[in-house]
Amino acid sequence: MPKPLPLFTGLSAFPLTPADEAGRVDTDALQALLARIIDGKANSIGLLGSTGVYAYLTREERRRAISAAVEAVSGKLPIIAGIGAIRTDAVQALARDAAEAGADALLLAPVSYTPLTEEEAYQHYATVAATTDLPLCIYNNPSTTHFSFSEDLLARLSKIGTIKAVKMPVAKDLAFAAEITSLREKAKEDFAIGYSGDWHAGSALLAGADAWFSVVGGLLPHPAAALTKAALAGNEAETARIYAMFEPLWVLFRAHGSLRVIYAAANLLGLTKARPPRPILPLPDTLLPEIEKAIAALPER
Repeated sequence: MPKPLPLFTGLSAFPLTPADEAGRVDTDALQALLARIIDGKANSIGLLGSTGVYAYLTREERRRAISAAVEAVSGKLPIIAGIGAIRTDAVQALARDAAEAGADALLLAPVSYTPLTEEEAYQHYATVAATTDLPLCIYNNPSTTHFSFSEDLLARLSKIGTIKAVKMPVAKDLAFAAEITSLREKAKEDFAIGYSGDWHAGSALLAGADAWFSVVGGLLPHPAAALTKAALAGNEAETARIYAMFEPLWVLFRAHGSLRVIYAAANLLGLTKARPPRPILPLPDTLLPEIEKAIAALPER
């Protein structure tokens, strides 16, 4: 039986893309974050995802970020580059840029202003998938795109040669096992099914998911890798133990949004002085002690 590509399995760590107020990427800070991910034994790097604020960066800055990442990583981990944009031709250009800069795979969310129909989404993905030879992961993120992929649409897209994976949101009613089983019955055999939603990642992996596309893994890769390893091994007790250490951070994620919390945490760790892109505002200083306590509970070794 064909298996999912290794780069779409295990822990995919999604780092920030530090930039100044004008949106120019701080490549030195980005490379420092990537070095942590390599040291933390993640399985891949999810560059320019939502945590990487792809939607706020110009085409030129996205390419600079990918080039800096490829230089820093030097083939030690595969790089999955986000290419989402509103127009199909713009996405095609971003896909070509990513391929030319040395990315190993692509991640595409159905960014839109006018809500898409299923056929429009299918044609969008089919067109982009034919633009390069790189494997592509569908980014199913209805909380930001306001488009939710049906199982039938995912199955149809999985039949396209270069579309190899999906990054799913938290399953409805947390019914991960049922959702994974149903999708696997419809999709191509080697189609990888991974999940975001950090605070339910352990449950998704225990239920049979192939990957965790992780916000926290981009900043704290060691404990994220430990959680991934335990869950993929089916070790429920160890998964629960590590999950409990993460819980204070999950509480903050749910209350304030993972993006804002991760920016504050990165600054507290001295890894960057970047702020979220406006109009997103940094969290108030009154919350910083709580964030500092939450990340201190997570050993980085």
